[in-house]
Amino acid sequence: MDQGNERRILIMGAGGRDFHTFLTTMKDNRLVRVVAITAAQIPYINNRKLPASLAGERYPDGIQITDEENLLDILASEKIDEVVFAYSDVTHTYVEEQRKKVEGAGVAFSTFDVDATMVKSTKPVVAVTAVRTGCGKSAVSRSVIKTLAAHGLKSAAIRHPMPYGDLGKQAVQRFETMQDLVDHECTIEEREEYEPHIAAGSIVFAGVDYEAIVREAEKEVDIVLWDGGNNDTPFYKPDVWITLGDPMRPGHEKTYFPGDESWKRSDILVLTKMDSASPEGIAAVTASAAEVNPDATVLKATLPISLSEEDAAKVKGKRVLVVEDGPTVTHGGMKTGAGTIAAERYGAAEIVDPRPWVKGELATTFTHYPEIGCLVPAMGYSDQQIADLEASINASDVDLVVIGTPLNLGTLINIDKPYVWATYEAAFEGDSLADAMMGMLKEKGLV
Repeated sequence: MDQGNERRILIMGAGGRDFHTFLTTMKDNRLVRVVAITAAQIPYINNRKLPASLAGERYPDGIQITDEENLLDILASEKIDEVVFAYSDVTHTYVEEQRKKVEGAGVAFSTFDVDATMVKSTKPVVAVTAVRTGCGKSAVSRSVIKTLAAHGLKSAAIRHPMPYGDLGKQAVQRFETMQDLVDHECTIEEREEYEPHIAAGSIVFAGVDYEAIVREAEKEVDIVLWDGGNNDTPFYKPDVWITLGDPMRPGHEKTYFPGDESWKRSDILVLTKMDSASPEGIAAVTASAAEVNPDATVLKATLPISLSEEDAAKVKGKRVLVVEDGPTVTHGGMKTGAGTIAAERYGAAEIVDPRPWVKGELATTFTHYPEIGCLVPAMGYSDQQIADLEASINASDVDLVVIGTPLNLGTLINIDKPYVWATYEAAFEGDSLADAMMGMLKEKGLV
């Protein structure tokens, strides 16, 4: 079929799911021609191309990636036939707003096909997903790996994509040592997800081409762990599908795309933050699980925040600046995190508003997300953002910095004042995740 008869497609994305949707459903589909990809949510991921080395022989010039702000202009100038929405952690209301905008321009609109984009692995797959970003997926993923290891099963975490650099070089990435993080020039966001796994002795795979990635992982493991990002659905067909619900954000399991799909379809639903959520929130999400997915096994977990006795004493009575995980408190919409909970629990005199001292691109983040609470989001998608984060923290008039990010931020930037790092792991109440997950794998004859 010549290009004149192909359906012209634009993919709306955010630097990950969009590429996977293209590679699994469109790359070799001669009925369609992907003309452009738009970028949102993450800074610095536009004005580049999905290179021909990934896009394939049908796209010798690659595929242009541009800012979502240019959407309507591209629809008109490129005579687009259909827009495919392919990113996550947005409300269904937001998706419908995009639908109306696109259809108002006379163009068809659809969302990505969940099942068509699930690659089949030759090894059993355990998938960990969530209804929103910031539910505690990383802690639960680490718990899964420990459980599998205790049963003599080698696994590796395949992490949801964060390809913010050279896409060709990032096609397939393998992380086993801390030096690998340096060699791959990882952002703070990547380090937050990869470093805890590596510190625990696990291997992490990530990148852009997730079929190529899983084929590499299959050479080394007995079980593949899909460590999901945001509230996206798995890139691999899961044999055991685990989804986290958040009682601190009740109702989001029904109203956020595409996490509601995971909530409906998972084998195991885990209600996290049982130690910090309100009774009303816990009751609402428990009732939602029973209503939406009555056949699922429902487990409850705490995410206990930990400070050493020495660090806890440093917090008491101090004016503190709290630094939290960036994605969780920006597009994730959380008002608190591990750092805030630790500051309150261990008796800080005051959690100081950082706004008088934020600089450069960190100040821009507050402009884009004015609802951010009394905390600093650890934004680190570029060298300049990291420099501005460091400068903002060091300019603050506080006694102590409380870090609540998944890795110790103090090892990456130079903080010129005392700081402590609040950590957390998943702890299950009653029936354990280990029993439920291993039982399901054994029932299916996979272990």
